[in-house]
Amino acid sequence: MRKHDLSNAHWRKSSYSSGDSSNECLEVADGLPAVVPVRDSKLSTGPVLLIGPAAWAAFVGSVTGQN
Repeated sequence: MRKHDLSNAHWRKSSYSSGDSSNECLEVADGLPAVVPVRDSKLSTGPVLLIGPAAWAAFVGSVTGQN
């Protein structure tokens, strides 16, 4: 399995997140080739899922109705 350096990743939350710590929200990092890192915003030092770009696009399309 290939390791990805996420030490300089710039994480962003959904625009629907209010910043309230009780919100359940994902954070996504942009700019990494071949993967989309995703993590729980409440566990910023926790595990990160690395999702392929095609799978991420399909997920986003399904939840936004753009599929």
